[in-house]
Amino acid sequence: MTIPAKSVMTTDMVTVSPETTIVETARRMLIHHVSAVPVVDPDHRPLGLVSEGDIMRHFGAQFQNKRAEWLRMLAEGETLAPEFLAEIRLNLQHVREIMHTAIISADEDASLAELADLMLKHGIKRIPILRDGVLVGIVSRADVVRAVVENVDNLLEPTD
Repeated sequence: MTIPAKSVMTTDMVTVSPETTIVETARRMLIHHVSAVPVVDPDHRPLGLVSEGDIMRHFGAQFQNKRAEWLRMLAEGETLAPEFLAEIRLNLQHVREIMHTAIISADEDASLAELADLMLKHGIKRIPILRDGVLVGIVSRADVVRAVVENVDNLLEPTD
């Protein structure tokens, strides 16, 4: 039995535009209980993906140290360039600055096995599903595992 992506994908997705702020993106992820969101253009074509890890890296020690240094310079009376000031204003930064643009995707007829292989090969947790280049769904590792559990008897049938 072959299970296609379209039968296991989530179609009610949370997406953001490249201009959505990082803080707003994180807020949407929390509200909707998702660990990543596709970044799409107005035609719903994927441009990138932002995960919790991307957001965490953005607020990690390296960023905080850089921000602290800029704030020290500002406090000492240094004139900082506008791009530096934008960097320290967390609510003004956009997801286009941190999104992953190398997207591993599949079409809606890709099999569960193909999706699992892509996830394992590329070390990823989710795969955007496209129809003619337009985002129509997303399949996560949990979706794959759920489909396997629900169809275990059929998946274990011998093939010719």
